[in-house]
Amino acid sequence: MTSTLKTIVTIAYIIICVALVIVVLMQEGKTNGLGAMTGAADTYWTKNKGRSAEGVLVKITRVLSVLFIALSLVLCTNWLD
Repeated sequence: MTSTLKTIVTIAYIIICVALVIVVLMQEGKTNGLGAMTGAADTYWTKNKGRSAEGVLVKITRVLSVLFIALSLVLCTNWLD
């Protein structure tokens, strides 16, 4: 029983790792260049980023990272043995 559970958790861990890499690579860079110094970066788009596709990617990244850390702890501490 524990071998099957460990296999399922390991497969889920690999899927989360791949998904986390893909989601992070899909995000835009956070640097605004010289426009950030002059205040030009303060636009409608930057103020409402949480409701955009970029905001959704940030939320997905947070969830996947928490799952990644939790499954890492489960797999490293031998809770499934």
